[in-house]
Amino acid sequence: MTTPLPPLAGRRVLDLSRVLAGPWCTMVLADLGAEVTKVEHPRGGDDTRHWGPPYTGGESAYYLCANRNKRSIAIDLSTPDGQRIVREMAAEADVLVENYKLGGLDKYGLDYASIAAINPRIVYCSVSGYGRASPIAERPGYDYVIQAEGGLMAVTGPVDGEPMKVGVAVTDLFTGMAAAQAILAALIAVDRDGLGQHLDMALYDNQIAMMANVGSAALVSGNEPRRFGNGHPTIVPYQLFDTQDGQVVVAVGNDGQFAAFARLLGRPDLIEDERFARNSARVGNRDALLARIVPLMRERPTEYWLQGLRASGIPGGAVRGVAEAQAAPETLARDMIATVPHPTAGEVKLVASPLKLSRTPVVASVAPPLLGQHSDDVLAAMGYDAGAIAELRAKGVVA
Repeated sequence: MTTPLPPLAGRRVLDLSRVLAGPWCTMVLADLGAEVTKVEHPRGGDDTRHWGPPYTGGESAYYLCANRNKRSIAIDLSTPDGQRIVREMAAEADVLVENYKLGGLDKYGLDYASIAAINPRIVYCSVSGYGRASPIAERPGYDYVIQAEGGLMAVTGPVDGEPMKVGVAVTDLFTGMAAAQAILAALIAVDRDGLGQHLDMALYDNQIAMMANVGSAALVSGNEPRRFGNGHPTIVPYQLFDTQDGQVVVAVGNDGQFAAFARLLGRPDLIEDERFARNSARVGNRDALLARIVPLMRERPTEYWLQGLRASGIPGGAVRGVAEAQAAPETLARDMIATVPHPTAGEVKLVASPLKLSRTPVVASVAPPLLGQHSDDVLAAMGYDAGAIAELRAKGVVA
């Protein structure tokens, strides 16, 4: 029986993006089988190649996290020959992803209007901080800044402490995933209508959208949401508790789970207390309830509580370190860590794709490319002979 092709087999993606949001988007497309060619400057390449330590084989861990399953060609876009090569690639591409500053590609003739004129079917995705139609479109977009401006930091961190950013660049990741989703939708539209389009993806828009229930609460109540630390604004108890020997998260999602939790605590009387019987009442009497729960949680070790929570059907878990989580049996059982060959490191460990498709699975992980690793292969496939490639190298157009 023939193995089905991955979903995006045969689709060509030209990746002119750097750092995280754009590369994360194109990595998702590559996982799904698209042929993704990463275009980088010959001197230095993607900024994240140098964001370390740690490094392995000369490549930063940061760069490795967002560039699996791609090819790299190093082209100097400031040269006419470099611009011509990229236009030739764009003419045959299904998708182009870029995250240059507003107008940054216009001077090279690589803006949407110029590319659409030679390839009307192209899906051209621009990723920026604030969007092409924003009054502040010219500002550079950095995840940290937009976490601050978009409200996320205001609701993250200790109740009485300073606002905190999230530990990873979630605004970039939100935007990368949303861009991949928009591209997939636009490709369906191309198949239906025969025409591509320009996608305008902004980190700021995605941060506003991803405030989810907190954003909705602000709209509905008219009140400014506040920080709850490791608690939850509208569910109680739903937080981190200290135990006798560590910490455990308890996530009581409904009144039935609260009843089970009260019995586990040895306090079935809490079930009948009108201050605590319903979640809305528990939210209003948060401090009174926690004053009863916190001392009880400290009396027993973490493992006692974990076993009891699981036996009672109450969501909960211990706080793990990153390496501990990566080594957990459930992580390995889901094939979320891949060890792959690497041209300079020998082999590297990568986090694998979380997309699980039963009939058309994602492609097996391949190490992120070295800078310009596939320049000759890409050019040869485009019809350039060895002499022409050597001339381009000698002129510094490609590397």
